[in-house]
Amino acid sequence: MQIRLDGRAALITGGSKGLGRAIAESFVEAGASVALVARGRAALDAARAEIAARFQGARVFAVAADVSTAEGCAAAAGQAMAELGRVDILVNNAGTSQRGPFLAVDDALWQADLDLKLFAAIRLTRAVWPGMAERGWGRVLNVLSTAAKAPPAEGAPTAVTRAAGMALTKVLAAEGAKHGILVNALLVGIIE
Repeated sequence: MQIRLDGRAALITGGSKGLGRAIAESFVEAGASVALVARGRAALDAARAEIAARFQGARVFAVAADVSTAEGCAAAAGQAMAELGRVDILVNNAGTSQRGPFLAVDDALWQADLDLKLFAAIRLTRAVWPGMAERGWGRVLNVLSTAAKAPPAEGAPTAVTRAAGMALTKVLAAEGAKHGILVNALLVGIIE
């Protein structure tokens, strides 16, 4: 089944490589305009150029921002909306897999993980939600991991943060339905 996204605009965090980039390529191929968001300008610009070259006529924009901060989220959402005109689809994909024995994980690592994976999703969703609700159409995809449902030993803080992301997804799905906003989580395992 081929899904078309013609006329839709997507913001994808962690979009310069890996799963985020693969999602971006799929969206562009389906006809969407895409704003790739990542911290690293060089990788971001390279991804944008390669996607634009592969899909002639594609509207792909690079937005360098650190979404682990409130300022970075505001900048990413603002720049994406300025380039795209709006955001119909938000993919909260930024994240790392910080792991370790519970007693070895200090407050700074906990906070960094929460800021990058949970608070970024909260802040970015908050930024694009009103427009989605006004238009009566929106999609939010929170990329999590299987650790959200089956946390392993020595999986702190990532498993805890991902589980919080699952709870956020469920809250937003319940609230978004009446506005035509669908919210889902993608729980990934090991990806080549």
